[in-house]
Formats: sequence, structure tokens, C-alpha cells
Amino acid sequence: MTYLQTIIIGAFQGITELFPVSSLGHSVILPQLLGWHIDQNNPIFLTFLVATHTATALVLFLFFFDDWMLIFKGMWISLKERAIEAGGHYAKLGWLLVIATIPAGIIGLLFQDVFKSLFASPRIVAVVLIINGIMLWSADVLRKRKHAGSENTSETSADRIAQRSWWQAIKIGFWQVLALVPGFSRTGSTITGGLLVGLSYEDAARFSFLLTTPIIGAASILKVPELFTTSGEKMFIGQTIAGACAAGLFAYLSVRFLLKYFETKKLWPFGVYCVAIGAIASLLLF
Repeated sequence: MTYLQTIIIGAFQGITELFPVSSLGHSVILPQLLGWHIDQNNPIFLTFLVATHTATALVLFLFFFDDWMLIFKGMWISLKERAIEAGGHYAKLGWLLVIATIPAGIIGLLFQDVFKSLFASPRIVAVVLIINGIMLWSADVLRKRKHAGSENTSETSADRIAQRSWWQAIKIGFWQVLALVPGFSRTGSTITGGLLVGLSYEDAARFSFLLTTPIIGAASILKVPELFTTSGEKMFIGQTIAGACAAGLFAYLSVRFLLKYFETKKLWPFGVYCVAIGAIASLLLF
């Protein structure tokens, strides 16, 4: 890939990783639609995508830096006192994030070769994008039916999230597993899970963004060092850095917009977009 190609893919990744429209899906389909001759089954391409995701996770960590410091402090107190309630609601929030990370972490490791094979299947990804759109629309409908009551605005977002149970956190974690398949959005699937366990759109989005950091951080530890292991990958470091910088910049702009958006808006517009782009891509690719 050229520098321009990696910057374009990185920019799209930064936007679509946080918008509930699937960054991996766009990263797989975009080169095909633009006629770029890129071997998407090459391990270097996967490592490049992980690097752009790493930049996004770093931006999210810095954006929610104050929250993470309170989470770490609360978890440390809960460990020292051997009681989660001793660390307050931020300790509970931290442990909920740990539990919600487990399903995707285990399944991702066990079936990583299966998921890797889908990176070279733009046609399958286009269909999955359509399914992702249907999922987002369904989340709006189901939440409206199950949680029609008003939100308690006197509590902070961390307070409300911390009221979820351990089992509800596991449920969100299993929704995140969908994002291992290119075409399913990590943000979309985890927000859907959050809505279905009673969170508001704003709180579900915040929990989703916090949950992104550990799962991508773990993938980064495993994959990014591969950029420095072989001569072919070392030659690609410059392009990877360019793509990662583009991803980080657009991720920052995206998270600022989305936190404001989900204060009042819903998922269905993103669902319409996914169905439309998936349908168009299917026609063009098939």
C-alpha cells in the first residue's frame, strides 16, 4: 500500500471504529471498491489494521483519562480492601469492563484463524454489513419496548453503569464477540448489548468506548510487534505510522461528536447507512 492508501484507510478506520458502522467491514470493502490491488489475506495487512485500531484505543484512553484514573484507583482500593464496594462505583465500573472483555478475548484467541479468513472475503463482509444495520434498527425497537421510562439524570454516567450486574456485563461481552466478524460494528454491538440491559444511549456509548480500550490493547500487544519481526513488515512501518496517525485524529473527532449525539439521538440512522452501503457493495462486488 502507498502512503495515500494507508492514510485513507486509517481515516476511515478512525471514523468507523467509533461510529456503529464497522471499521473492519469498511477496511475490507473499501480497497475492493476503489480497485486497489491489496492482498487482504496477508498478515501484514492485518497487522496494519491492528496498528490503526491501536491508535484509536490510545486516543480513547487519553480522552477518558480522568475516568480511567478513577477506575484504576477504585479497583486498587477494592483489591486492597478485598471488597468491591470499598472502591466505589468506579471500582464496580472497572470490574464490569474486565468481565465484559473476557468473552471476546477467549473466542478471539480460539478462533482467530477463522476470523482472519474473512478479511479476504469482501462479498461476505458486504452481507454482514446489512445484518449489522438490521441489528442497529432492532436495538432501537427493542429498547423502546422494554425501557420506555425516563432516565435518572441526578446520577452520573458512571453511577448508572455501575448499577449493572455481573451477568449483564457478560451479556454485553458476548455482544462484543460479533465485532470479531468484519462487517459487525464493535460500537454498534456493544451499544446494542448495553441498551438491552437497560442503559441509556449515552451510557451505553460511554461503556462501549471504555470497553474498546482493553480489547484492542490486548490485540495490539499480540500483533503490533510483528511490524518489527521481518524485513517485509519493517519496510511497511512508515505507511503504518501514517495510517495510524490518520486513524487517531479522526477517532478523536468522532468520539467528541458521538458522545454529544447519543445524548438525544438513536441508532437507526446508522442502521439505514449500513444496509444501504452493504447493499451497494454487494451489487458491485457480486
